[in-house]
Amino acid sequence: MISTEQQAFLLHCRPYQDHNYLVDLLTEHDGKVTAVAYIGRSAKTNKKAFLQPFRPLTVFLKGRSTLKNLSLVESAGKSLALDGHYLYSGFYLNELLMRLLSEHIPCPVLFQRYRDSLQALVQAQPLEFTLRQFELALLDELGISFDFSPLYQTSHHYCYFTTEQGFCLVSSPQQVPNNHPCFLVEQLIAIAQQRLDCPKVMLTYKLLMRQVINHLLGNKPLNSRKFFKREMKL
Repeated sequence: MISTEQQAFLLHCRPYQDHNYLVDLLTEHDGKVTAVAYIGRSAKTNKKAFLQPFRPLTVFLKGRSTLKNLSLVESAGKSLALDGHYLYSGFYLNELLMRLLSEHIPCPVLFQRYRDSLQALVQAQPLEFTLRQFELALLDELGISFDFSPLYQTSHHYCYFTTEQGFCLVSSPQQVPNNHPCFLVEQLIAIAQQRLDCPKVMLTYKLLMRQVINHLLGNKPLNSRKFFKREMKL
């Protein structure tokens, strides 16, 4: 039975039966947890007001089944004000966690990275760097890592990536399969060494992460990406 007070963030919330909400939380000690929050009719209840994304929460969860009861939720700080691209990026982080993270697996390092990422978005820090570092932490939590070592031992300048084989070295871009991005070895080495000040390296970083995450997501695209693209066209 989970019955511990801990820090949390709301990832998603939806109505559930009469006067209840089904909430998905990223918690400090228990990872991603789904719980039932009783809202009730009373005007005195403030649960619903607290159940907002990007607001630090203190929660108390109870229950023996995988579906917990949210017996207490309190604000642990001011709601983090995100706007524009930074708001959609926050939704992107939430949707990645909802889609890819298993429930009831403690992930304190990822929780801290998520909290730090939201602060970076609030402070309007470089967006691409913030997103890539979060994606890297999420992949690490999922047990997925990149073996960059073959790139240091080759004279080839180009390669592509597959989830089964890792980095595949080729002598020319024409040897890269049509459905795979072609990467420059020197730019991947820069990523491995976290030398990310070059825009071309950051673009390669984005393409690499996009390929791996799309593979994990399958055929269902992210809604947050759709909203982001729509805003870019306005």
